Amino acid sequence: MKTYGGACQCGAVAYRVSGEALTLFACHCTDCQRQSASAFGMALWLRGVELTLLRGSLASWTRDLPSGGQMACRFCPVCGSRLFHQVVGSEILSIKPGSLDDSTGLQPVGHIWTDSAQPWLRPALQGLCYPGNPDGFGELMEAWHHEDRR
Repeated sequence: MKTYGGACQCGAVAYRVSGEALTLFACHCTDCQRQSASAFGMALWLRGVELTLLRGSLASWTRDLPSGGQMACRFCPVCGSRLFHQVVGSEILSIKPGSLDDSTGLQPVGHIWTDSAQPWLRPALQGLCYPGNPDGFGELMEAWHHEDRR
């Protein structure tokens, strides 16, 4: 179990979360590009999560996934910063690592949806790369643990 602290951009929401870190990857799908207003989004996956809000409350929006499932997206109701994503019914919480108080040392082990990656970024992609959504995330989780990033 590892504990992380973080906050939204304006500071209205602060949190502490504990759990088993499973993997960290970058997603280059057009949804993540739009959501992050950048070239890609990042996801730090935790299992066995204990989430404590230290300040503020979260707003939520649920979106449909191509798989037929749904994803709950939680964010600050004041500044709109996305903090967490979670597939409805899943035990895995995805933290947006840019919201962490200390993200030094966190490096993604892979990239998904590289077919949608910005052309200027494609030559620099390192680690595991998938043109779309991988069939499973086991390889990304194994790479995370292999490099002892816990």
